[in-house]
Amino acid sequence: MQTLPANRSPDSRVSSAYAFPWQPDCGDGTYRNPIIYADYSDPDVVRVGAEFFMTASSFNCTPGLPILHSKDLVNWKLIGHALKNLPHPRYSEVQPGCGVWAPAIRFHAGKFWIFFPTPDEGIYVVTASHPAGPWSQPHLLQAGKGLIDPCPLWDDDGNAYLVHAYSWSRARTKHMLRVRPMSPDGSRFLDDGKIVFHAPERHPTLEGPKFLKKDGWYYILAPAGGVEKGWQVALRSREIYGPYEDKVVLEQGGTAVNGPHQGALVNAADGKWWFVHFQDAGVYGRIVHLQPVQWSEGWPVMGLQNKKGACEPVTRHAKPVFGNVPVIPQTSDAFDSPDLGLQWQWHANHTRDWYSLTARKNCLRLFPQLAAGADRGLLPNLLLQKFPARAFSVETSLEFFPKQSGEEAGLIITGKTHATLALEKRDSGIDLVLRINGLQKFSHRIEHQTIELQMTVKDGGHCVFGFVEDGKATGISETFAARKGVWIGAKVGLYSLKPDDSIPSGHADFRYFQFNHPTI
Repeated sequence: MQTLPANRSPDSRVSSAYAFPWQPDCGDGTYRNPIIYADYSDPDVVRVGAEFFMTASSFNCTPGLPILHSKDLVNWKLIGHALKNLPHPRYSEVQPGCGVWAPAIRFHAGKFWIFFPTPDEGIYVVTASHPAGPWSQPHLLQAGKGLIDPCPLWDDDGNAYLVHAYSWSRARTKHMLRVRPMSPDGSRFLDDGKIVFHAPERHPTLEGPKFLKKDGWYYILAPAGGVEKGWQVALRSREIYGPYEDKVVLEQGGTAVNGPHQGALVNAADGKWWFVHFQDAGVYGRIVHLQPVQWSEGWPVMGLQNKKGACEPVTRHAKPVFGNVPVIPQTSDAFDSPDLGLQWQWHANHTRDWYSLTARKNCLRLFPQLAAGADRGLLPNLLLQKFPARAFSVETSLEFFPKQSGEEAGLIITGKTHATLALEKRDSGIDLVLRINGLQKFSHRIEHQTIELQMTVKDGGHCVFGFVEDGKATGISETFAARKGVWIGAKVGLYSLKPDDSIPSGHADFRYFQFNHPTI
């Protein structure tokens, strides 16, 4: 957790105003959007007492299903993950765009539930007595391709239901929502249920449904129109299977917040309602916003109404709950714990023998994994973090102990393209090498095995690199334009690899991984 000064004021320049550390809490009883300038796609939130818990899509990354905690819906910190690895052996290799899609988190019968899809395998459920875990092993509720974005509802009479959508890429439909009756223990569907809404002429690409009941109405909140340009729809009916009437309750309007939709409609302890949703921010992924909600004639009115009567996002607003020390999700790591920080994710299913935090005090030791001829941006053993702001710098200290010629270790930025700044062992010595999409762009022979690596992301994902050797800082003229991945933003982190699995290999020790305000 990173504690921030409450009186930090934003700069007027774009790259500085949105630079690390991005702080949504303005310190005066108001907040500014986004509440998280990082890729927490498809957020869902549940309130238990006076506390809020969020989860989000994690796609191919592990551990998956991040769990965040807040007392005011504005200041969030990571407290765990609900999924160690993805529940299928194919995820031992990177599967871009696959894995965990939009989940739903609920509290029922004294425990927490998360229903989540993997669009190629089906709908799963996990449970826990505490949101920080431990969580149960995933139970496959329904096998099938293209079943996505499930959300449960336990009704007043004890019956249970689940609403879900369909993925066009797997099911060849993307406009329909289905409600299925479910056993109250969440173990099975009772039958196929019914399609409850299908209006592609008004709401194409309807997905991400969230289920709730209020004042005798059944509500399904669902985004329509696609990720980048869509809008938020509310459906309501007096009967669980409909018919449902529909209303657009949030859209971009005259703001810069494109595609505002898909998230959680949640009430605070004082009875006021709020909507947590994402905005597609390109290379930065799907960043998280918070909208106030008023109820009017049985409909949720989100954000503020513009002159045309449409609901559009707010830029700044009074906080749901006053007080609380401003915090942001964890980023920098001193590697002074026996466990990896919760901010780290591998790029596929992982094993514990890839690293050690105890082999050397206050160091992360990465053991190189086999990657002969592989695309560096698609390695399972990439240890990565989300971009935490629109502009930022990172640096790390690397001590390299290779045994094989061809071993390498260092920094990586990856999405649909990738760049590495790493030490590489060659027959003649050790070189510092910058590669962009695998092609060498810069090389420098080093005399020692310890070096500081630096990288700055400027506004828009433009990356510049540098290093410090023997106390002397050197910039590298070659630059790199980061790109988002498949359904996820670009990520930054560390890696270590080797070309041969049949002979002994060494290791790489990283002393810290530090995020800073951009300096270049």
